[in-house]
Order: sequence, then C-alpha cells, then structure tokens
Amino acid sequence: MSKLARSPLAPKSFPDLLPVAGVEMGVAESGMKYAGRPDTLLATFAVGTVAAGVFTKNTCPAAPVDWCRAALKATGGSARALVVNAGNANAFTGAAGADATRITAETAAELVGSAAQEVMICSTGVIGEVPPIAPLIDPLEGIYSGLSGCPSSSGWLDAAIAISTTDTFPKGCSKVAIIDGKKVVLSGITKGSGMIQPNMATMLAFVFTNADLSQGVLQALLSDITEKSFNAVTVDSDTSTNDTLLAFATGVNAGHARITDAADPRLADFTEKFTELCIDLAQQLVRDGEGATKFVTIKVEGAADDASAKRTALAIANSPLMKTAIAGEDPNWGRLVMAIGKSGERVNRDAVKIWIGDQGVAENGVVLASYSEDEATKHMQGDEVSFTVDVGVADGEATVWTCDLTHGYITINADYRS
Repeated sequence: MSKLARSPLAPKSFPDLLPVAGVEMGVAESGMKYAGRPDTLLATFAVGTVAAGVFTKNTCPAAPVDWCRAALKATGGSARALVVNAGNANAFTGAAGADATRITAETAAELVGSAAQEVMICSTGVIGEVPPIAPLIDPLEGIYSGLSGCPSSSGWLDAAIAISTTDTFPKGCSKVAIIDGKKVVLSGITKGSGMIQPNMATMLAFVFTNADLSQGVLQALLSDITEKSFNAVTVDSDTSTNDTLLAFATGVNAGHARITDAADPRLADFTEKFTELCIDLAQQLVRDGEGATKFVTIKVEGAADDASAKRTALAIANSPLMKTAIAGEDPNWGRLVMAIGKSGERVNRDAVKIWIGDQGVAENGVVLASYSEDEATKHMQGDEVSFTVDVGVADGEATVWTCDLTHGYITINADYRS
C-alpha cells in the first residue's frame, strides 16, 4: 500500500469478504519495487472455470492486456490461474515485455498443470520500464505450495494489498445472490487511485463467483455491468494502458443447473448483485482518488439518449474548473453551465434545470429567485456532494461518480516515480 495518508473518504475498514468455492489465492513480496509489503498475487481456479474480461481502450495497451485478450480468445475463456504484479506496468516495453508476460504465464501454468493461455496476467505500476523476469516468477512456486483452500477474510485483504500501488486503502466487496433458489457468492477486489477514467484506470479489478455460467453469459453480463459501474467513474479523465476487469465463474458447489443464456430469468438476482458489487468497487476507486476530499455524484437527465447523458455527465465530472470549485467548496453553478455546453451534446439552453444537492438552482435557463447560495455552500462543505442537471431534450439519463481536484493530486503525481 501507499505510504500516503489514508483517504478521508475511505470506508472504516476492509469488509469481510466471503470465500468462493473453487478459488484459492496467496501473495508474496517480490522485492521488485516495494519493501515490507506483498506485491505479487497468485489465484488458482478449479478445472472448468470460465473467465470474461473488459480491457482498456487506450491504444498503447500493456503487454499483459495483449496477453489476456489473446488468451481469452484462444481458449474460449477457460481459466486456471491469475497472476498480478504491482510496481511495474510492463507497458511500452516492446518484445522484452511480451516475453516477460509469456514466461510468467508459462511458469504459473506449469504449477497448476494447464496451458499457458489459461493463465491471466495483469500488471500495474510505472510505464516504460522492462520488468526483470526473476521478481515476476520467483515468488510463484512459494505461493502455490502454500495454498490451502478458499481465501479467508484475511486472505482477501492480503490480495487487495498486493495489487495496490498509490492506493491508500485496500478495496473489496462481497455479495450473495440467489439462482434457482440456491445461494451463490460473488467476491471482488480492485485497485486504483489515479489515472482513472476506465474506458473500458491505472485500474485492475477481479470478481470471483461460484455460479455455474457459460463463458458467453459471464462475458455478456460483465460487458453490460461495466458500463454502469467502472465506466461511470472518473478521477482525472486519464485512461490507463493497463485497465483490466476480469471475472471468473468456477461453478463449484453452485447447486443450480448451468446457465447458458444471458436472458435467462433465473439470473435476475445474480445480475442485480453483480451490478451492486461492481458499483461498490468502482465507487471505492473514486473515494481513493489521489488527493480527494469529496465524493461527487453527477446525474444528467433529459438528454437525447443515455449515451449522450453520460458524455455530458463526464464533461462535468472531468472539468478542472468544476473539480477545483468543489475542492474549494464554492457553489459556482456557472461552471456547470459551461461544462454542459462544452460537452458537444444536444442541450436546450432555455429549458435547462440545475440542482445542487436537493436545492433547485436554475430552471428554464435562468437562476431561480428561491436559490440560496448559503444553502448551496453548506451542501458543498460536506464529504458527499451531488449535482443534477436536466438538459431539456428528451429522456436520456446517466449517473457518474467523481472526486474533487486538490493540490494533493499534484503532489502525488509529481513525485510518483520517486
């Protein structure tokens, strides 16, 4: 974990994550970058486990992203292991970086008795430094020999710490869903603090379940849910080279017949819990935004369609003027108007409505006589700030989450490689 002070928006403690049948995991300290903390995670999966993934839209992806994309395609989503290293992103590292990823996968595959393509590889850290091979592979045998069943609550915590870089707190969530009257578990961990606007940030997220799903169903659910969760948060508008979200379904002790159709009504509760889990994890990224002191919810209504609403909301969320006003607790709603207009999306200027918290600010394109700046300032002084905008075009809507922009963000990123 980072040596930075814990975010003021952090939860009070790491949650008690539930074990997932068919998943084992362990961690180790490789010595590649960090001292006194684990930085390597190995998770292994029961035979028959399927994986799905959503990856960065950055056009300079890291070697592990290339590997995972190709591996999922080659195997049809079969997965037996996951290896994650923190401290080196293995991005923009050419053939040497690709070789390092391949060798790591081959090493883990030999341990679990699988094809190399059944091992997912993820890396996070500094871009442009070729990773030395030894720290990537040397910890794996020791981790594997120490695996002893489903991860306990402490095991999940160790895993969440091992994948972290500038994070100030470990991030995890668990849910229990019902399929065909049977309970199945979802548990997930994520990391990320800066370089966050997943366009699928530097963001990694892993969700594990013992539900018995086909790979196609898992992929369809993941792709859809990502748009409502990880793709609805932003810290600084920067899409990382390494963004990866992977989901694994083991089917072990699921107690229900395999589901092969994403439209199967038996998935209703599972989909709801999966969505809740991903939104929780995504919001934790924002709560750990580098230098953040405010958690900000932005809702846009009345847009041409949902996609237009989301683009408008992100224009507001990513505006440096908005984010610094929030940091300064200044209810400068004119900056909301500016951000709406710069989005490039359809807006009916003379029908726009604006709220700060629950207070109406403007309607029909003008400020309301009832608007109280003192009341708005009081809302802005809280840890949780919200804005709602109706752009007066149609019925599209979207919600995104962000944080403020403080001098702490500059300090952290100016010193990131030191």
